[in-house]
Amino acid sequence: MTADELKSIITAGLPCTHCELEGDGRHWYATIVSDAFEGKRPIARHQMVYATLGAKIQTDEVHALSMKTMTNAEWASHG
Repeated sequence: MTADELKSIITAGLPCTHCELEGDGRHWYATIVSDAFEGKRPIARHQMVYATLGAKIQTDEVHALSMKTMTNAEWASHG
């Protein structure tokens, strides 16, 4: 899987204003910005992202995904 393919899957299932991915095809690091995360704890945010991947995680097509999830306000204050 490429970064573009993974980004397409995530952004199709979650309204993102920013989605950046780095990885080697199975192990990924993502920065995802969405106001859908507003009021959610980090674990709930991660579950929302994992939900977009569905079977890709279950079948090990995406083996690992580390992520930083932020709202637009958090992203703006991030730098």
